[in-house]
Amino acid sequence: MLKAHSRFFEQLTLVGDLVLIAGCWVLAYYLRFALGPIPVYRGVPPLWPYLYLLAPIVVVWAVAFRAFGLYRPRRLGSHFSEWVDVAKASSLGSLVLVAIMEFFFRSFEFSRLVIVYFWVLSIVTVSFSRAVFREALRVARRGGYNLRYAVIVGSGEVAETVIDRLRLRPDVGIQVLGVVGDDKEGLGPQTKWLGGYADLRAVLDGQTVDHVILALPHEDVARLPMLLNEIGDDPVTIHVVPDIIRFASLRGGVEEFEGVPFIHLRESPLYGWNRLFKRGFDLVVGGLTLLLAAPLMAAIAVVIRLTSPGPIFYRQERMGLDGQRFRMLKFRTMPVDAEARSGPVWARPDDPRRTRLGAFLRRFSLDELPQLFNVLRGEMSLVGPRPERPVFVEEFRRKIPGYMLRHKVKAGITGWAQVNGWRGNTSLERRIEDDLHYIERWSLGFDLKILWLTLVRVFRGQNAY
Repeated sequence: MLKAHSRFFEQLTLVGDLVLIAGCWVLAYYLRFALGPIPVYRGVPPLWPYLYLLAPIVVVWAVAFRAFGLYRPRRLGSHFSEWVDVAKASSLGSLVLVAIMEFFFRSFEFSRLVIVYFWVLSIVTVSFSRAVFREALRVARRGGYNLRYAVIVGSGEVAETVIDRLRLRPDVGIQVLGVVGDDKEGLGPQTKWLGGYADLRAVLDGQTVDHVILALPHEDVARLPMLLNEIGDDPVTIHVVPDIIRFASLRGGVEEFEGVPFIHLRESPLYGWNRLFKRGFDLVVGGLTLLLAAPLMAAIAVVIRLTSPGPIFYRQERMGLDGQRFRMLKFRTMPVDAEARSGPVWARPDDPRRTRLGAFLRRFSLDELPQLFNVLRGEMSLVGPRPERPVFVEEFRRKIPGYMLRHKVKAGITGWAQVNGWRGNTSLERRIEDDLHYIERWSLGFDLKILWLTLVRVFRGQNAY
């Protein structure tokens, strides 16, 4: 009954997607020739040749959507990955559609803009409809409908982590019936122990189970063949959660390559489109900020020139993305020979080496404004971990575990640690913790939040000297 119910929803979703696709094709025609802003110079072509293409379009998109797994259960999957798959399937379908036009409809010239409109509409419309559908399911599952039941097989930290994650996401509609494992110590008060590994078969026979999640600790991995044999051909979904969670850092994940799953324990979030989006964000926002700040920067440069002998800018070697070194720009706030006697040292409160103007600039972080040029050159980002001098990096690397992970993204003018007050002579451990928190949870929205908090908090001058 459960599988029939699932197949019904699968067929219903497929029919809904194909109706939307057909509607997008007709709408693309009207956008080009009746509603669109681009004028038509050679007359409006008839609709009927476009309607003839509906049959191959429906077939091609049905095959493409199935090929990209858009109708497999995704309770534990990423919604973003589903949208990416929709875009991939629609892009492939559009290429096949162009080929069909070229080989089977050569007597009629179809509008290229109609194809482009259709491609964009198919991605946006199907993605939006699925988002609405997922939200409806989320509400229903929170209300106790459309639920599935899971048994966790395993013990220890990995099993508890799986249980905690599922309880944090009631919207996925998976309820944990309990845990099967020989070690029942350490289970939370809300977790029911169902028996040992030898009792798995009896548990499956005695309860309605939809998902079996194998979360075995390292010492029990050898039991996996026996447990799979106990599950046998039961029509349950089987998941395996390897006991390597404790080693994962910086957005670890799983990727399939030629049918083989690869587990990433460490990966930067800024690759592919994310990297392109962040770079575009830096160029647009950084460029506009530089234009707005130009009069202030010019005034600061003039005052520095008039009040202190030496160059206006101070160039200092720092370490950025992947440990690469670059010359970071700042307005000079100290005499030229400030480190001649002391060598490389951190600035401190009431630092006597500062000029009078330098103290003011540092208090309100105005000495950092020239780093906008580093951003435009691609050496830095607007938001990211603050770069350190190589001599300090080597010291901190020996003292603080995981310190070098902060170099998996570009250094920033401001960062999550800075807006939380961890700047200047404050706790390095807390600073690194906030830097890694930023990397693990990066998004453009998070960048915007940090930039806003920078304006609110950092310019107050706390821990800036």
